[in-house]
Amino acid sequence: WGQRGGYICLGAMVLLAQQDESHLVKLAILSEPMVDDYSFGDPLCMTIEERTDHLQRRKAYQLIASDLSSQKTSPLMFPGKASEEMLSKFPPTVLDSREFDMFITETSRLANRLRRAGRLLEFIVIPGAVHISPTIPKLESSKLWAETMKKCVGEYLLR
Repeated sequence: WGQRGGYICLGAMVLLAQQDESHLVKLAILSEPMVDDYSFGDPLCMTIEERTDHLQRRKAYQLIASDLSSQKTSPLMFPGKASEEMLSKFPPTVLDSREFDMFITETSRLANRLRRAGRLLEFIVIPGAVHISPTIPKLESSKLWAETMKKCVGEYLLR
């Protein structure tokens, strides 16, 4: 489950695909993962949430990378840059995001690519929610997210 660790889980999916071992994972559920280098783009093209957070995401990638300039095309650094062939080797995947999340564009783009590769089971966007909504139990969007995740687990993992 990729809640708050979606980037690490997505990187693991890249490694599994590279080693033809994705069959070891029955279901991948990734919540608002860091996917690609979108945060290095023009902030004027970003949503308010993305623009507010893009410098922190850039910093995170700089801390993760050993040499960001030489790793800029690596799917291990930016899983969204995985080839179509590699994406087709991913485990069955559920992606979720929030309507007002700083990762909505990246997650949406990955969802489209995984759908084309035949690996996307669901792409869920919780309406009216922000990045931290699932962590605030009193919010209706948090309750909706929890119910939706339970349904996904029941439908795709426990059947």
